[in-house]
Amino acid sequence: MAWAILIAAVVVTVFPFYWMVRTALTPAGDLFADSHALWPHHPTLINFERVLGMTSSEQNRAAGGSGAQINFLWYTLNSIIYSGVIAIAQTFFCAMAGYAFARLRFPYRDAIFGVLVAALMVPPIFTLLPNFTMVKNLGLMNTFAGLVAPSVLMTPFAVFFLRQFFLSIPREVEEAAVLDGVGRWGAFWRIIVPMSRGPLITIGLTTTVWAWKDYLWPLLVGRGEHTRVLTVALGVFLQQSPNTQPDWTGLMAGSTLSVLPVLVLLVLLGKRLVQSLNFSGIK
Repeated sequence: MAWAILIAAVVVTVFPFYWMVRTALTPAGDLFADSHALWPHHPTLINFERVLGMTSSEQNRAAGGSGAQINFLWYTLNSIIYSGVIAIAQTFFCAMAGYAFARLRFPYRDAIFGVLVAALMVPPIFTLLPNFTMVKNLGLMNTFAGLVAPSVLMTPFAVFFLRQFFLSIPREVEEAAVLDGVGRWGAFWRIIVPMSRGPLITIGLTTTVWAWKDYLWPLLVGRGEHTRVLTVALGVFLQQSPNTQPDWTGLMAGSTLSVLPVLVLLVLLGKRLVQSLNFSGIK
């Protein structure tokens, strides 16, 4: 019974991704003719070629596309910069904050940490308007600084997660390093950080995935061509479709390609992620 529920959950989870790939490989003319087929009768890569700009506008229309163009590589680079800056900066600052809450003693430490944890209950949509007003007043619209500003420092969950892991590290190891003269900062960099690679990679990876798929905030702040990220670009690509027939095959091909960088990261760092979760579960 448990296996049946597990398999059903996996199928429900994976099916949207499978259907996205299936639609991307389907010729535009066959999309509605074979709408019930589990796999296209005439699979093709023309939709991927159209999205990557390897075909002309005439070839796009001949393949059933709308003729709309998308600078896929440029928008992918913007997404890499956006998600990379947030992941690296947020992991760094959250590690320092988690270490301070776990090891350092300062007035009202527990009360401040309680307020931080309480912030987990605040839905992100509630802070959207204040953040937008602040970024606009600072003149950071259509800049990468404005895009990353609300997320670059820290999130309550990441601080909470890392603090719990730092508490599990024996104090004796850190105190021995301090007695050897490395100081608090040296103990953090030379003892705590190397022993916390798994949790740090977990926070970095989850933050990257969150930033990579983010849509609403980049849509509000990064409307310019030079700051537009891939998720927003795919939305613009859909809106450029003429009449009432969106270019579903092209959109699904772009969506499939947009997932690949995150999948590569998961493949490369997935083992570290599982090890970190296993450790947290044992603890």
